Amino acid sequence: MSMLAALMVAAGCSSTRLDRPAPVEDRGGSAAPRPAEVVPMPGAENAGKPGYYTVKAGDTLFRIALDNGQNWRDIQAWNNLTNPNALEVGQVLRVQPPGATTTATAPTGPTTSPVTSSGVASRPLSETAPPAASTSPTTPPAPAPAPAAGGADEISFIWPAQGTVITPFDEANNKGVSIAGKIGDPVVAAADGRVVYAGAGLRGYGNLIILKHNNTYLTAYAHNQALLVREDQAVRQGQKIAEMGSSDTDRVKLHFEVRRLGKPVDPMGHLPKR
Repeated sequence: MSMLAALMVAAGCSSTRLDRPAPVEDRGGSAAPRPAEVVPMPGAENAGKPGYYTVKAGDTLFRIALDNGQNWRDIQAWNNLTNPNALEVGQVLRVQPPGATTTATAPTGPTTSPVTSSGVASRPLSETAPPAASTSPTTPPAPAPAPAAGGADEISFIWPAQGTVITPFDEANNKGVSIAGKIGDPVVAAADGRVVYAGAGLRGYGNLIILKHNNTYLTAYAHNQALLVREDQAVRQGQKIAEMGSSDTDRVKLHFEVRRLGKPVDPMGHLPKR
């Protein structure tokens, strides 16, 4: 009888334990992981708006500035970039001055937009600037400027070098013209302007100078042997700014571009006929 009672007591205890809920154990990783928080890219709210540009793979600030007709330092300032070399794919950059009227595509006619702080200031050359081309005995006389097409921002350009054109303009493959010459031949400013880039940071251009003439026009001078001007320096039409070379190319030549609102246009339509 005492044995039966003991068995009943044991069964009752077992039943009581089975009725209790099992304790919850956190074994770590058994719960579904939380989805990663999506952090929007800088400026993402402006993607697709006129006056803004979305960074693509392989872009550099220098290339973006050239393609949008701007000084790279201005773009850096407008976007508060501490490191101009640290761009992220998908980042959206302002490429027009704050408050400027922007359009999705470049107009085909002359523009009369007011000059902003990034335009060319009519101040004298620095005393430390290289001598103008007119004082150099090796610089040939500049040809007469081409007549301007009309409009406040239109410009009369001169030839930047004396050689013959060996590669014509082709927007898809050659965004300017290539001018033949000898190593060290003078390269001169095609019009008054300000140096917005002088260096070798743009792949395929070698030692490059970019001049901004006004809010509409830039000119680019590539593959030089030596650069004789510095960034933010004012230059005059016909002033010697570089020496011809073969940097980042297969022969001695000057690659010359004219950009209207950032878009490459055929320089032959803006240079005087020879």
